[in-house]
Amino acid sequence: MKENSKHISRVIISGGGTGGHIFPAIAIANEIKSRNPDVDILFVGATGKMEMTRVPEAGFEIIGLPIVGFQRRLSLSNFLLPFKLLVSLLRARKVIKNFAPEVVIGVGGYASGPTLKMATLLGVPTVVQEQNSFPGKTNILLSKKVDLICTAYEGLEQFFPKQKIRLTGNPVRKNLSADEISREEAHKLFDLSPNKKTILVLGGSLGARTLNQAMLNRVESAQPMENQFIWQCGKYYFDELKKRVDTEKNSEVRLLSFISRMDAAYCAADVIISRAGALSVSELCLMGKPVILVPSPNVSEDHQTKNAMSLVRSDAALMVRDVDCDKDLIQKAESLLLDKELSRKLSNNIKAMARPNATSDIVNETEKLILK
Repeated sequence: MKENSKHISRVIISGGGTGGHIFPAIAIANEIKSRNPDVDILFVGATGKMEMTRVPEAGFEIIGLPIVGFQRRLSLSNFLLPFKLLVSLLRARKVIKNFAPEVVIGVGGYASGPTLKMATLLGVPTVVQEQNSFPGKTNILLSKKVDLICTAYEGLEQFFPKQKIRLTGNPVRKNLSADEISREEAHKLFDLSPNKKTILVLGGSLGARTLNQAMLNRVESAQPMENQFIWQCGKYYFDELKKRVDTEKNSEVRLLSFISRMDAAYCAADVIISRAGALSVSELCLMGKPVILVPSPNVSEDHQTKNAMSLVRSDAALMVRDVDCDKDLIQKAESLLLDKELSRKLSNNIKAMARPNATSDIVNETEKLILK
């Protein structure tokens, strides 16, 4: 908490596009609000992206910019990109001049680029919250002019000016503490046996086709199930998989489209299989369980592989490539359950990388910047 008697009164937070950007933005906003109840916080997002609904649901006002990303395939939107960028820059300038924020915080995503660019030109203090171990091109360019860069990983001096970097970590959901539920309660919640080891498979809220196929191969194999599974397959795949997976015959499998009690799922798990988005990795560090990461190949600049490798190099996680899921993934997870020494090493090392106070630390650094 800040010791300064001054208060923050007006803040712009910009970015979005994915939950990995939106959740940290909302967490930072809530922390600022808890310290400064009268603060006026305005979000700036990209028109048509998920932040335009998620942010109002969290109780904050948001303005949209028409900014879009570059499409890898030939697309009309690529020809319109320069025009939309110019309109977004002009609109961001107008929003900043009218709102008169004390600070502008960018969390990544399409909208944060033009918003932070205009804030620096207008002399407004600026903060970048970089979630990945390998920054995107926009943040690298912005780093030359912004005042402060809060990172989740060490070693980003090769991309950003060293004097601007503060190692804070990524905000994680407050309701994720596995300490608030006992292992016995977690097993009961998912109707699991306390006498079997549990593998948690997380494909995200939308699902991951390759992870689902790996699990389906395991379920349909003739090999007996010695372990049990909590399988989050995602809403896009649930109906199809429900028809193919006989959960009565395969009583060790809990097939779910979405997990509302992630704290219980983490608590029940002995091994976790997950994608390697920045937010997911930060949560997994906090949980301190043995993890196998499967980076998505469908993200810009291959961020997930770089996030995963930052853990693998520290002996804090194992990694399976997306293309190898079919033959390697579930077998590797079941082998890890049997290797107590490796499981213990992975668990200890990933826990050591956790930064549970990330949200508070980001706001502390922001306050130091503007409440001098």
